[in-house]
Amino acid sequence: MRLMTVCTLLMIAAHAPLVAPAAAEYLASERNTIDIFERTSPSVVFITGKSIQWDLFSMNVFEIPQGAGSGFVWDTEGHIVTNYHVVAQADNISVTLANGKSYDAAVVGIEPNKDLAVVKIKAPPGELRPVQLGRMSSLKVGRKVLAIGNPFGLDQTLTVGVISALGRQIKSATGRTIHDVIQTDAAINPGNSGGPLLDSKGTLIGVNTAIMTPSGGNAGIGFAVPINTVRRVVPQLITHGKVIRPGLGVQLLSDHVAKQNRIQGVIIGRVLPGSSAAKAGLKGLAKGMFRRYVLGDVIVAIDDKPVRDSDELSYILEQYKVGETVTVTVLRESTKRSVRVKLQQLE
Repeated sequence: MRLMTVCTLLMIAAHAPLVAPAAAEYLASERNTIDIFERTSPSVVFITGKSIQWDLFSMNVFEIPQGAGSGFVWDTEGHIVTNYHVVAQADNISVTLANGKSYDAAVVGIEPNKDLAVVKIKAPPGELRPVQLGRMSSLKVGRKVLAIGNPFGLDQTLTVGVISALGRQIKSATGRTIHDVIQTDAAINPGNSGGPLLDSKGTLIGVNTAIMTPSGGNAGIGFAVPINTVRRVVPQLITHGKVIRPGLGVQLLSDHVAKQNRIQGVIIGRVLPGSSAAKAGLKGLAKGMFRRYVLGDVIVAIDDKPVRDSDELSYILEQYKVGETVTVTVLRESTKRSVRVKLQQLE
């Protein structure tokens, strides 16, 4: 009798419906991950691009897919942030929200040097949930991070990892250096580009942008444009369609020329007439005897920050605003001298 009762109970248990575990049964780290995904995934979008091509014989128009990527909602006005390379080659762009609704998008602004772009869709504000912005100051190597995106077209995919390194440098599509990049081991695959990298509070700390691997697939090293750069660039793209860069009012020679002549610093090729540099007395190349050029000023520091090449000069200057004044240290005829220059807008 007892044996039959036990067998009966086992049979009943085997056919009993599964019950979802209570929230208390999750580990604290699991609960944190789940909460972040549930709160933030509605902010993540899927972006697809197509280019328009004409058949020269039939004159028919075709739309050719130009790849796909991710992005996230910046505000309730419909601005979407993504990577520049996600939308660079596309004539028509479509944005699909987490609720499955798709909208045509228009490019508002691009910054190829930082691999960032902003597009805009006409969606009801109630469907748009902006991501919450974080800060770089709270980041440390080893801190947990989460990436949400659409790798290989698989929407709303979550990967988890840690910050592997801070202060990395990668090259943008233009060949310019993106500084202070976040390195992570959270899996970032094709299609994750443009999606958010989040901290353990669920706030945005970077925009996933690159994979370091020969095959292009995930190999445990991914990179994200840091939040400080995003905070500075995106509002300008929304307002002006481009980044307003401060400059000195000079034209520079290429770094290749400096290296060939074993010169440490950035050579001023020409000082623009009426510019801030001209008013400060900076000098460019001058024609000497026998059609040879005479070296003028070589920029070696800005506000005591060393300048070794044009990339470094651009990175230092972009920390300032148009109208601010900096101390420019130059080398002229083997003598260092410093002048004050009011930064002007680069054309």
